[in-house]
Amino acid sequence: MFYLDQKSGGKKNKETEAYVDTLLKKYHLYEFKDKYPSQLSGGMRQRVALIRTLAIKPQILLLDEAFSALDYQTRLMVTKDVYEILKNENMTTLMVTHDISEAISMADQVVVLSHRPTTVKQVCKVDFEVEKRDPLNCRKSPKFSEYFDLLWKELEVHE
Repeated sequence: MFYLDQKSGGKKNKETEAYVDTLLKKYHLYEFKDKYPSQLSGGMRQRVALIRTLAIKPQILLLDEAFSALDYQTRLMVTKDVYEILKNENMTTLMVTHDISEAISMADQVVVLSHRPTTVKQVCKVDFEVEKRDPLNCRKSPKFSEYFDLLWKELEVHE
């Protein structure tokens, strides 16, 4: 399941394999390391894909609609897991999503883009000022609906 290829810039060596093993243990996937993707849940597949990407130690990570194929409950749990992994690994991430709630709960800042030709309409800094921030407890904050309303108005889809 965990292979690296030259196309992705990965180099399979003892150091990389040890790093992957460390990540698998850290994020409770080590016992599944020999399983095929079809033998894993959707959430586990997402975490595995993230760990495979982290194995090559990228400087920045691009997540493009990373959770769109998941059902709502799984999506909520996976965003929490992915958020934790990205924070723990101190990974700068650019996440593309059309889900306002997902953007608010995951991001330090949300960039709203215009219609074509695309320009930056607004950059909204997101700060929940909560201890142990994660996407689930952000959704419980009174500030969540304030951010949602602000971004919804910027999108101009409500008219």
